[in-house]
Amino acid sequence: MALAQTSTAVGEKETLADIIYKVDSDETPIFSAIAKETSTGIFTEWQVQELSNAAANAVAEGADMADTGVTATSRLGNYHQISQKGYIVSKTLDAVDKAGRAREVAYQRVLKGLELRRDNEHMIGNTDQARAAGGTRQSASLSSWITNGSVGAGVGAFATGDGTDVPTAGTARALTLALLDDSVQDAWSDGGSPSLLVCSATNRANISDLAQAGTNLVTNQVNTTANKAPSFVGSVSVYMTDFGTLDITPSRFMGNDRVFVIDPNFVCLSTLTGRNFAENDIANTGDAEKSQIVTEWALKVKAPKAHGAIFDLNGS
Repeated sequence: MALAQTSTAVGEKETLADIIYKVDSDETPIFSAIAKETSTGIFTEWQVQELSNAAANAVAEGADMADTGVTATSRLGNYHQISQKGYIVSKTLDAVDKAGRAREVAYQRVLKGLELRRDNEHMIGNTDQARAAGGTRQSASLSSWITNGSVGAGVGAFATGDGTDVPTAGTARALTLALLDDSVQDAWSDGGSPSLLVCSATNRANISDLAQAGTNLVTNQVNTTANKAPSFVGSVSVYMTDFGTLDITPSRFMGNDRVFVIDPNFVCLSTLTGRNFAENDIANTGDAEKSQIVTEWALKVKAPKAHGAIFDLNGS
């Protein structure tokens, strides 16, 4: 008697899951945390006002007015950079029955939008880019605005702090609690209140391993009740400094050579009106649909001194 088996049978239907699993992350901590606004020109500008230093101030009764001078504003600006993702989908592919999505064009539109967000995150926090004019304009990255915190020894130096240049690399060193505390204190002393710390996964783990007064920041305590497994705490997600509380957020798009402490009140992403992840349908040249997702954006660091950074880290 012959045994019918799947290996010899004809007509078995495929069981392709109607779900597409995406492993690559679309989490963008800096891009998501900062405010968004629009502008109407390719070069967006803003002003920063600083007050005169506090000093002893006493005058005699009836004394005449003394001219104490006027503190002028600083005028800052950044160029809007054009970033784009394009795709071409045959009309046949868009028409056939597919697993995991109804229309290929709509699916690609979503994917390209997520990819652009990842590009923005990388360019804001993981590049050293000065603002640039010309045919291919470039937005100054976050590192070109920050002058508070720490750079490596040797020739290490901060940028000027106005987006026109970038930091100079110094000698790489390990991350320490003193470096973190100093960067927050520097920003606080200049009027900022940093509340967001963004770093790589490696530095996220390093922060949990940092020690203060001989004690690791993570103190494992076990609290158990009957019939319940013990839980161990092995990380630090919030760091309470003398100058404010920091939410520690790892970024998959940041290298191990830097850590940022950011005051979200004084930084935003500016996009040109009508150019915020805009979809452009490109004229077809065959039996396919062409489309492009475009964003024209500039990083607007409203008060550069409100933030801090630790550069030239070696990942340990």
